[in-house]
Amino acid sequence: MPQMGESIAEGTIVRWMKKVGDAVERDEPLFEITTDKVDAEIPAPAAGVLTEITVKEGETVAVNSVVGTIAQPGEEPAPAPQRAAAPPAEAPVTAPPEPARPAAPGPAEAGPHDPSAEPPPSSRDELRRRKSSPLVRRIAQENRVDISTITGSGIGGRVTKHDILAHLGGDRGSGIGDRKVQEPIVEPPVPGPRPPVPAPRPRTPDPGSRIEVQPLSPMRKKIAEHMVLSRRTSAHVHSVFHVNFSHVERLRREKKEEYAALGARLTYLSFIAKAVIDALRRHPIVNASLDGDNVVHKKDVNLGIAVALESGLIVPVIKNADEKSLLGLSRAIADVADRARAKQLKPDEVHGGTFTITNPGQLGSQFGLPIINQPQVAILAVGTIEKRPVVVDDAIAIRTMAYLTLGYDHRLIDGAVADQFMSDVKRQIEEFDPNQV
Repeated sequence: MPQMGESIAEGTIVRWMKKVGDAVERDEPLFEITTDKVDAEIPAPAAGVLTEITVKEGETVAVNSVVGTIAQPGEEPAPAPQRAAAPPAEAPVTAPPEPARPAAPGPAEAGPHDPSAEPPPSSRDELRRRKSSPLVRRIAQENRVDISTITGSGIGGRVTKHDILAHLGGDRGSGIGDRKVQEPIVEPPVPGPRPPVPAPRPRTPDPGSRIEVQPLSPMRKKIAEHMVLSRRTSAHVHSVFHVNFSHVERLRREKKEEYAALGARLTYLSFIAKAVIDALRRHPIVNASLDGDNVVHKKDVNLGIAVALESGLIVPVIKNADEKSLLGLSRAIADVADRARAKQLKPDEVHGGTFTITNPGQLGSQFGLPIINQPQVAILAVGTIEKRPVVVDDAIAIRTMAYLTLGYDHRLIDGAVADQFMSDVKRQIEEFDPNQV
């Protein structure tokens, strides 16, 4: 399992592109992985024959674990090293002493769940620490919580996101990145460990119903965790503006072939990105983020562009986008989108964003109410750009129009500030300077 960035501790095998016995060439795509940061196709480190697969599809292992073996034809495969356990996200914090438990019952009283058969406390703590998702460990690290002190409600004692959020309580603040944690509540001694909350049983299908049940893909799970966390963290508010793209349409038509000759695609998104970046310079609070009770002002504009994949959504980031011209932005947007679909992004290209643009309009959506990409505080959704009847000088006219929606975090951004920002974006698009094209 490759190390896909300094902060990556583990990865999940999504798909093997070869099976045992297949010949492989050096640098040929061998298997596909997903991590907290990026999906990627991993090339074969050497030519030969795939003689063993030690990590199956859907399994998560620590980086540097052996996932398979490539040998020369006729060569006996060497025994694979034991898998490395995923390291804990943070050194454990000293937990308050647990209340004394009554002595274990004698043999005559011992039932099927005899406490004497449980692993020693240190083994339970280590097991509980390992049985948690990367999201849970990141929340624990950011809030300085020792996972081993939390009773997990998942299968086999796994600590779930619900468990750690419940542990943090109502004073958990802004979630990831927040340092404000509720003081621990001292509870009276109890005769034994709390029974885990049973997981909800799957709904029994109606008799005769035609269904097919499939587990969530690793990417879909991570998207679900990230979206739910964002809704819990930010106070989402949305503002919708109707924008006239007729002027931009003329500029695009005039310069499209010139840009193509320079190896760039001049799209409506290029103009929108340029207008947004310039507006962020004039309204820097929209480019900031929250860290507990502190506002983090970002000096650079790192623009995230949401890209739809067959298996989900990924947001590659154009670093220092405020330093690029319209031509440079057009090239950068096309580059990250193409490499995202080809699974060729690097880990540092999918984090560090300060503002995100998503474009559901390319599929015909009139407008959307997007969820903020944490830890950012705003996101722009682009609706479909099309000709519509509008009123111009008390007459009906046909113009190229689109709805732009700003989703923003009301904890930091007031409605007046959000609308000033959007008015700025609208004005720049409708009066786009031809000298910038």
